[in-house]
Parts: sequence; C-alpha cells; structure tokens
Amino acid sequence: MKTLKFRASCLAVITMGLLLASCSDDPNLSLPEDLHANERVIAATADFDAQSAGQSIVRGWNVKVFETETELLLREQSPSATTSSKPPAVSVKKPIERKAYFGDLHVHTTYSFDGYAFGTLATPYDAYRFARGEAIANPAGFNMQLTRPMDFYAVTDHAMFLGVVKAAADTSTQFSKNEFSAPYHGLNAPENMGAGLLSILNRLNTFSSFLSEAVTQTTSGKLDRDEVLGVVRSAWRDSIDAADQFNDPGRFTTFAAYEYTSSTADMGNLHRNVIFKGTGQLPREPFSRFHSVNPEDLWQWMDDLRAKGVESLAIPHNSNGSNGQMFKLADWAGDPLDEAYTAQRIRNEPIVEITQIKGTSETHPVLSSRDEWAGFEIMPYRIATSALSQMEGSYAREALLNGIALGQQGITNPYQFGFIGSSDTHSAASQNKESDFVSKLGLISSTGEQRGSLPQTGLSGEMNYLVLKALGRGNSRLRINGDIYTAGAAPTYGASGLAAAWAEENTRESLYGAFRRKEVFATSGPRMQIRLFAGFGFDEDMLTAADGIERAYAGGVTMGGVLSAVNPAGGEAVNAGATPSFLVMAAADAESAPLQRLQVVKGWVDAEGTHEAVVDVACAGGAVVNPDTNRCPDNGAEVDIRNCAINAETGAGQLSALWRDPEFNPNQRAFYYARVIENPTCRWSTWDAIRAGVAPRPDLPSTVQERAWSSPIHYLPE
Repeated sequence: MKTLKFRASCLAVITMGLLLASCSDDPNLSLPEDLHANERVIAATADFDAQSAGQSIVRGWNVKVFETETELLLREQSPSATTSSKPPAVSVKKPIERKAYFGDLHVHTTYSFDGYAFGTLATPYDAYRFARGEAIANPAGFNMQLTRPMDFYAVTDHAMFLGVVKAAADTSTQFSKNEFSAPYHGLNAPENMGAGLLSILNRLNTFSSFLSEAVTQTTSGKLDRDEVLGVVRSAWRDSIDAADQFNDPGRFTTFAAYEYTSSTADMGNLHRNVIFKGTGQLPREPFSRFHSVNPEDLWQWMDDLRAKGVESLAIPHNSNGSNGQMFKLADWAGDPLDEAYTAQRIRNEPIVEITQIKGTSETHPVLSSRDEWAGFEIMPYRIATSALSQMEGSYAREALLNGIALGQQGITNPYQFGFIGSSDTHSAASQNKESDFVSKLGLISSTGEQRGSLPQTGLSGEMNYLVLKALGRGNSRLRINGDIYTAGAAPTYGASGLAAAWAEENTRESLYGAFRRKEVFATSGPRMQIRLFAGFGFDEDMLTAADGIERAYAGGVTMGGVLSAVNPAGGEAVNAGATPSFLVMAAADAESAPLQRLQVVKGWVDAEGTHEAVVDVACAGGAVVNPDTNRCPDNGAEVDIRNCAINAETGAGQLSALWRDPEFNPNQRAFYYARVIENPTCRWSTWDAIRAGVAPRPDLPSTVQERAWSSPIHYLPE
C-alpha cells in the first residue's frame, strides 16, 4: 500500500464550508491490487452491502419478464451454418497446419442499452468494418482504427431489452410513440452529444433507470410485451445479418453472438457471452436475464437448442467482479455441486475470458502470494459499483484448483476450462493497445480526465467535485495531493485483451472447433503467440526440428487437453510412473515489447489442500533459471517514464523450453498452463499523462508487463 502526502490546493472563491468539505487529501490510497486492504474502500463496501441487504440495488433484478422459448428464426441456410446436434469433432486436417488467429469475442454496439446510453451510434456493421481495418467514429468525434485487422470478431450486445433504448430514443420509430419512450427521445441527437457534467449525469441516469423502468412497465402491461419482443427480435436479426454480410471464409470470420448479463442481488457478476457456431439455424430471440437470472437455465436453453441442431457455447467473463459467485462450489439454490450440474456446465462453458478492459481474472496477489506477477491489471470491484468483490470464488486459477478437488470426488470437473481474452468495448471498437486506449464507455471515457488518468483542474473541476458530492456521488471523485481525479473502477480498467485460437483455417467451422477443444489462448493485447504440449516421449530436438510441432501433436496433447498415464490407443498404463515433458514455446509481437520470461504455472491438490507453483522455464538473453528460486535473473529491462522509451535489446523475440516437473507425482491430478511475460512498457494512464505534460497518477501502476496465457493441460493418473 502506498500512502500519499497531503498538499492543500483550494480555490479562494469557494466558501470556507465548501473548503472543509472538499479540500482534504485522503491519506489512505492504494494501488488497485491493494484495495482490499484499504480502509476507505472497505468502509464504502460495508455501506453498499448494508444499503442493499435483502434486496438488489437494481429494481426487478430477478423478475421473469419473458417466457423461455426455443423457436427458431426462419432464415435461408448459409454455407457456414451447422446442423449438427453434437459438439464438433476435431478437424481431419493435419494438426501441423494450425495457425494462430487473433480476434475479439466481446464487443458492444448501439444495440446495447448501456452502449447507447454512453453515446455509441456504431452498429454491428460498423463493428465489423472496424475489425477489418477501417476507421470508425468514437461518440466524442475522433476516429478509432486498428494498426492491423482482426482475424475474427463477434458482436455481443446485451440480450436484455436488446435495441429497445435505441428504438425509444429514435423518434422516427413506432416504438418511440409509447409514453415509456418519451424520457429517452433524442438522447443521442447531435445537440445532446456533449461531454459536460450535466450531459454525463443525464446519461448515467439513463443507464441506471432504463432497465428497471422497462421491467416495471412491461410486467405491469403498461408497455406491450409483444411490441418489446418485436424490437428485440428485429435487433437480433440485424446483428445476425451483419455477421453474415461480413463473414469472409479464409480471410475474416464473424460469429452470431450476444451477452447474457446476469448477476446476484448484491451485484455479483455472472455475465456470459453466447457464441453460435453457425447462422443457418438460430433462436428467434436471445435468452436474457429477463427470461431467467439463473445461469443454469441458460445452459438448459442451450441444451434444448442443441437438440434442435443449434450449436453454441457460453464464455463467462469478469469473474473478478463476481463477489465470489462465478466459481463457487454450490449451485444456484445453494446446494453442493452434483454430476448433473458439473457435466452441464462444462458442456456449455468450455472456455472463460480471463482478461479484458474490466480487469484480469487469472489470479489475485492475496490468493497467489508467491506469484510476483499476480497483481496484473486488478479491477477489484463488483461490476458497476464501488463495492469490493470477494476474491475467493472469483479467479480462474483458484477455480482450476477447486475443479481438481471436485474431480477427485468422482464427479465431472466443471472448471476444466480453457482461456481467452477479449475487450468488452462498448464503442464497437476493440480497445487493447496501451498508447491508444480510450476505455470502453464512449462519451463517458473519451478524455483522460474521465478515465481517471488526468486530474480535473480549475474552477470547473472543483465545482464538479462539489456538485457530485451534493448529489451523493462523492465516491466518484478522489483528491490526491490536492488534485481531483475520477475514482472507482474506471482508473483500474486495463487496455486488454485478445482471444486467440490455433486453427487450421480462418473459418467458423475451424475456429469454433478450436474453441470446443480449448486449443485457445489469451493475451492482454499484444499479438504474442504461445504454445504448450505435454507428452511422455518428447525430446529436446523437438524445439528446433522442422517436424517438432507435428511430432508434439502426434505424440502428446496440446493446450486444453488431458494427459493420462494410460495409452489412449491401447488402453494400457504403459506410462505409469513416467514423468511427462512439456514443450513450451512463445513468440513476441513485432509491434510490442520483446519477451522477458516464459513460465509454467502448476496447480495440484493433496491431503493437505490446494497448492500452486510458478516456474520460469526460459529467460531472455539466454540467461539460466536459478534452480533454487525457479526464477530468471533480472534482465535489466527499463522504461523511461518521461517518454515511454524502452531498451528493447534486453528482451527476446522467441522463448522456448522442454520442461520436466521435478516434483511430478504420477498418482496426483494436476494442471499446467504456460504464461509468457513481456518486458515492462508504459501503462495507458502513463501515456495519457505524458501527452498532457503531467506526472502519472501515483496510485496507479506507471508500467505494465503485457502477457499471454495458454489454456491448461490437465494430468490424470487413472
């Protein structure tokens, strides 16, 4: 925890009473990874929980508005559609032909109620144009453009009242004639696209009131349910049409998709993105929290659709903000997990999103105290609140460990998942480059002052601070050394991430197959590549041999797979007692920093409980790992905070190793995944500060070490 010194800086034009209310520095400031020990934030969390005790702060959070249905859209079959009712088989093409493809499976446009409230006018068509490399407009008026096109992209607008606030605001629609729509008329008209405090407060009010009003008026009959569903179905069909229009097999892949946005009463995040394999057969409306807030009902809906030939998978995200609910060891009713639950969950959720704008969910320093890199881009709050999220049950590494324990009890491991990253942008444009980051919230995050990287100066900054305090929004601002900054979650957001898949070709069929077999990896933004194989017959020359990868596929398993002592061909325990080898390989992104270290993360469970270890297996510059600490020596990588310059010669373009676990126990279940870490570079908040000519905000990290994570390989002794 870092304490900041007091420095008074108040305007003489403000009365003494206002000075006492606004001009005292908080002596209890912390870096994001330390906020769970911050007295101020702990007190704010206690207040939040006391106010919401016994009821949600979101009125109607668990109300069933619509009946569940599995009616299908009447659409012509497309060449990319799937009609299989079974999970897809592995491609028959040679595995050596698999390449790394990069994309984003978490993108919001104007059809999302919050995206529209943030000023987003970009459509799903604009989103796909952006992913193909074209420039599109941010709501604040400037252009956003990638330096390299994406390989695949999925628009995942919120299913809950999909497109309804947009239809309400647009006075040319029939839906806008309803009394319900009047408060939203012209919300994003040109004259209302300002970024001043009053405009922002109006948008935040829309964000907080729209859903509860829509629920109340629809359930009461004041708003016609069929008319609302008509808007939802129309927006859903348009999103599908956009995906089909831009899908270009072999060059650019799109997926029909949406977000299921559920939560607990105390705002524990339970969000999932639902990705459909094809578009030939799809439901006529997406399943939302207003069909059921229980994720188990989502999985049943997916199973019922699968029986009709509609294949899909769900991707949990922001488990870091779930308040311990995403990976808990009980079902929705609070009962212990059983085989029916665990099998259904892993069938429908084979991968999770572990990094995105709203933080990284791999692990937390408190949960992984011996992992020096565990504090990467921690966003410690529940989603859309300033209340801390419980750590236990919220992070992927702990879930992997708990899953092993469940497997040892003789039931299916529900947490044997793979890893991806994505952005969760709400401006249609993927945000994963530190130097260009404008966050996810459109008009609400279009400036460094709004994002929290720059101080809000002058009389307007002081007056805005006082107005927000008078309105009961005092927690949204923080005074540091006399300067006023945006507080809460926004400054802890990260310029992350990307989904990556090892696939034979850039098509829906091939990429979806990679998702299903979990041969996927996550990056925090740069297009690093990482590979992980495990087998019992590997040797060192596979690292450099022309056929090394082919041999790894043929003689072992890749990321997302299961390694067993039993010979899968003969069913005999021919490898009983043998120690497997792990082939680990990584390549840097030429547009980012070089690599510093390549690691293996291991987890296992024994009679004494759960355990984890982080081992460096390859170091930049050919340095040797210290066998006593399992760490690479310091490679001297530096960042000049004055201009973000780095000494790139200290890093590596590629790192690889053939690693054997010296503590391998052939009778013990374990998981292994690879993590590659770049040399340090400037964080987005530091880039903002440099451009503005001010010092970086002292309670945020000034640098980051970008990284990539492979999906885990699980070892099973039986």
